[in-house]
Amino acid sequence: MRTLITISFCIIFTIVKTYAQNISGVWHGKAKTSDNKEILFVFLFEKNEGTYNTTMAVPTFNVSGIKPKLTTLKEGKLIIDGLNIGMRYEGLFDETRQQIKGTYTEGVNVLTLILKKGNPKMAKINRPQEPIKPYPYYEEQVIFENAEAGIKLSGTFTKPNEKGKYPVVILISGSGRHDRDGAILTHKPFLVLSDYLTRLGIAVLRYDDRGFGDSTGNFSEATTVDFAKDVLSAVQYLKSRSDINFNQIGLIGHSEGGIVAPLVANETSDISFIVTLAATGIPGSEVAVMQSKSLRPFPVPDEVFFEKNVRKSIKIASSNEYISKKRKALMEHNNSYLAPILKSLGATDENISVFIGNEIESVLKPWNTYFYNYNPANEFEKLSIPMLSLNGSKDTQVNATINQNAIRNALIKGGNKNFKIMELENLNHLFQECKTGNINEYKDIEQTISPIALKEIYNWILEIIRIK
Repeated sequence: MRTLITISFCIIFTIVKTYAQNISGVWHGKAKTSDNKEILFVFLFEKNEGTYNTTMAVPTFNVSGIKPKLTTLKEGKLIIDGLNIGMRYEGLFDETRQQIKGTYTEGVNVLTLILKKGNPKMAKINRPQEPIKPYPYYEEQVIFENAEAGIKLSGTFTKPNEKGKYPVVILISGSGRHDRDGAILTHKPFLVLSDYLTRLGIAVLRYDDRGFGDSTGNFSEATTVDFAKDVLSAVQYLKSRSDINFNQIGLIGHSEGGIVAPLVANETSDISFIVTLAATGIPGSEVAVMQSKSLRPFPVPDEVFFEKNVRKSIKIASSNEYISKKRKALMEHNNSYLAPILKSLGATDENISVFIGNEIESVLKPWNTYFYNYNPANEFEKLSIPMLSLNGSKDTQVNATINQNAIRNALIKGGNKNFKIMELENLNHLFQECKTGNINEYKDIEQTISPIALKEIYNWILEIIRIK
């Protein structure tokens, strides 16, 4: 589910006495996490009267084209307000050294980030599974509309070169902002999956998430059900094409995409099969509790005490109270249990305040409050169409056994007779062959998707469409 950047609590602020009023151009910097991992950030600042237009990239995560809402530079203080994308940067400009020293905040994560003028030196990364153009199949850049939301979604459609009506799958991304390639930590899993399936005769539609890449809309205000409506719009678009077999439209969803898929299928009779990859089957509140322990970037003295208080935070955030009342309750609760933990780790009062404030705003976002109350098992139970569920045994973000048991029980309870559930050995959340399954390992693995997973997906789909 949502990938967390490990945070650092030791943030150093330096007062700079020299100021300049123009930072136009490219700036870059590396932020170091508490486990000594580096994250590369790149910013392009373009001056626009009293403010700047900013375009941001995070090459470490293979993310680019991010556009924060507002950037200002006043008396040497730079503020990049990315409330629309869930980030903020504050720094002081040193004209003599030509650097900006400050802090980058995203959700509950706070990192020291020093920016220097110019482009960074990029090391070549080997990704042998990524296809190289020209492709041996047809590729088309497409735009389709979610009329209800008033947004346009931009994507890529691929199919074999020969004329015909092809079976097709829509790829649904996991939580967080993703482009059509599903880019994450220098990998492009949706590009690799799309290429693999298209070469074998299955058409594929993949697209940029709303409010990201070339798609319009506000990502930060969207929930899982909004993403399901985007997929429904993709289905309607495919039905307008003459090269698609309308009786063989399938969905492949990764992580959150795997719980979006049943929402979509239960709203239309146009879906003939589903493949879920690393999907959850338990309530979102339980997923959040499990991830708060498995992905937490700091130790706690008492796990039972910590879990109890995390559950209380989730209960407050997911309640039907007014947001102002929930914000106040969360502030009191976090200051009572979380602040002492952070204090014991050496965090300053100022950094604790920032951390808790960011954490509160994060859990109160529409996506989180919906997710906490969403139980995907209820949607899986309603499915009568064929379904394949794949999870990796070394997935540290989504526990394979717990979640697949829940999915299996839901399908059986609903009377579904055509499903297959597999836990694939030694694969992580991205379905890479791995050693530990930890998030910080993803980028260092050359493989993007294990051939074992690719074959299982294709062979199962082939079997289903032959039956059709």
